[in-house]
Amino acid sequence: MNHVAYVAEFMTGKSESRRIAVLGAGPIGLEAALYARQLGFPVTIYERGQIGDHVRRWGHVRLFSPFAMNSTALGRATLRLAKLPGDADYTTGAEHLANYLTPLAQSDLLKDCVRTETLVIRIGRGGFLKNESPGDPRRGQNPFHLLVRKGQEERVDEADIVLDCTGTYGTHRWLGDGGIPALGELAAETQICYGLDDVLGGRKGHYAGKSILLVGCGYSAATTASLLATLAEQHPETWVVWLARGQRRQPLPRIPNDSLKERDRLAARVNSLATRGDGNVEFHSQSVVRSISLNNNIFRITARTNGKDRTWEVDRLIANVGYVPDAALFRELQVHECFATQAPMGIATALQKQAGADCLTISCTGAAALRTTEPNFYILGAKSYGRNSQFLLRTGFEQIRDVFTLITGRSDLDLYRSTK
Repeated sequence: MNHVAYVAEFMTGKSESRRIAVLGAGPIGLEAALYARQLGFPVTIYERGQIGDHVRRWGHVRLFSPFAMNSTALGRATLRLAKLPGDADYTTGAEHLANYLTPLAQSDLLKDCVRTETLVIRIGRGGFLKNESPGDPRRGQNPFHLLVRKGQEERVDEADIVLDCTGTYGTHRWLGDGGIPALGELAAETQICYGLDDVLGGRKGHYAGKSILLVGCGYSAATTASLLATLAEQHPETWVVWLARGQRRQPLPRIPNDSLKERDRLAARVNSLATRGDGNVEFHSQSVVRSISLNNNIFRITARTNGKDRTWEVDRLIANVGYVPDAALFRELQVHECFATQAPMGIATALQKQAGADCLTISCTGAAALRTTEPNFYILGAKSYGRNSQFLLRTGFEQIRDVFTLITGRSDLDLYRSTK
């Protein structure tokens, strides 16, 4: 059965009036909205910035996964007349935004649904406070109330189903021991870079020839270290001190026969930088920042490194220490979160059973895990993983497929399969 016939057969005798609010116009939000529109749901996409705002911020970075893993059959079919990257192509964030996400948002099915520069501040359940009728399915009979801000104007919108696809990139972690801000960090926060700065492009002048302290032990920090080392080749006076919490002598573990070649290439490069002192990079493991001060545009940073206190004075401070979900958005809803990861409990429990696995081998959590204790409220995408950084876009697409089996009550529904 072809896709058109498949959807027509599913929709026979049905008229969907339930309103879906999709929060976030990033890769998962747009694909979720597309899936809903294909099924005839009225959809509104709320985006606090522009299309793919988080992707735009790290647009200079090349994705580890190929285009086939970062797009869906439904999305590719929607853009069938456009020139898309090849399935095996590794695009940068900016290329993915320009060639796929933006055209998707401008497609006939979605162009009238997107509300950019529109912030959802809070979500509540009409007629119920958070503490009222816990676990009672009657809560699901009342619409959600969304407090929305557009420019200086505020309003309340209603929705019957909410898909929170806002991600985590907008909420950074802190530098201090135990996850709290280091001494002086709050005062210096606006001068610290917590994201993936384009150090070889638009922000090159900010870093070239400077002394830089980089903190982080994951792939974001490794990406920044690699780019800074390239900058140091062009401007030898550039110097990088890289601090990491872990005990590994090398920053990143290498995965045998890694099928994500870009990931393996990065690991090989930064491990060489760290152990051989190449690229003007000085690496220190077992390090935790204790205090930060900023005077006359110079950072003075003290860290506990291998059991001893050390202090550096540098021009720039980059904190690639990870991101966390912002739960303030749904604080007035009855959402059961994991106390350790901040993921919805169903997904957190499913992921815990696969703890330590590589992102490529983590199996789909299944539809049941997507249910929250608030009827018709779902968290999809990177935010659904909480503090677990093993999320892949491919996983998010599986979540979209699964959540609509719950919404429609049809367990065999799969629009991705029908478009292949």
